[in-house]
Amino acid sequence: MPDNDYYETLGVARDATPEAIKKAYRALARKHHPDVNPGDKTAEKKFKQVQQAYDILSDPEKRSLYDRYGNAAFEGMAAAGPRTSASEWTARFGEPGYETIDFSEFFGPHGQAGGGPGGEGGAGIFEDLLGRMRSSRGARQRGGRSVEAHLTIPFLTAVRGGETTINVQRGDGKTENLVVKIPPGVDTGAKLRLKGQGEPGPKGGQRGDMTIVITVEPHAYFKREERNLVVEVPITVPEAILGAKVDVPSLDGMKSLTIPPGSSSGLKLRLKGQGVPASGGKPDGDLFVQLRIVVPRSIDDTSRRLIQEFAGHNKQNPRAGLW
Repeated sequence: MPDNDYYETLGVARDATPEAIKKAYRALARKHHPDVNPGDKTAEKKFKQVQQAYDILSDPEKRSLYDRYGNAAFEGMAAAGPRTSASEWTARFGEPGYETIDFSEFFGPHGQAGGGPGGEGGAGIFEDLLGRMRSSRGARQRGGRSVEAHLTIPFLTAVRGGETTINVQRGDGKTENLVVKIPPGVDTGAKLRLKGQGEPGPKGGQRGDMTIVITVEPHAYFKREERNLVVEVPITVPEAILGAKVDVPSLDGMKSLTIPPGSSSGLKLRLKGQGVPASGGKPDGDLFVQLRIVVPRSIDDTSRRLIQEFAGHNKQNPRAGLW
């Protein structure tokens, strides 16, 4: 367990709310994700640190232990030999359309299940003690440890929902394809549970669960704000002054949008119900079109003369009274 401060890693105060921690994690995960920074070892290391910090601080029990004892609260998790931390159980891409998760990394030197610091199953000395207490009361099967993997999905899949297939390599060397259903409206940091797909329990015990942490790829032009989408649309100077009808992109294809006369750069126009589709009892989000006026770099003499005439008829000073 590294000695870095998890709060400093995420850039939040020690009394930060769960919402603030989640927001900080999402921003840093997007910034340092290996898919966004291919071949950048520094970014990869930072991404793992961010994930490890979030694994601890997003869990109320783990956060409470960390606040009381610091990193020492989790040092006992490394007692069973070489193990891989949950933050390092990052899914690796295999063949196209599949994501490979190597479960052989989750086992110790003799095939014994091994949890990792910061992982779902990393209860360390606390779980070991509980297991010994149960054993002393009589034979009782224990479930396997839960494991964690990371899955990167396209922006539109996250918004609309869908399915993807992951290729799982079990600790015994066998390969299994699992279908992961992506609910509509998920965002970076969301966790999906695959029940019974973790490590096998000792002595025939039930398997633990697999937790999949979602990272959403950036989109070429859509940005997301909760359940709303934002797209920046460039317009000409005449369109801004006189108004116009333009086509803008939406999840369902191009939509016609009326630009009112006298529009300024930065103005947001709303297309109601064209954002993230309704799901989980939440209504449809909206699509906000943010205007950006594009000024031509060069103009002909006639255009210059007309603009000078326009300026002579319009003496407005937009900076008046600002300072």
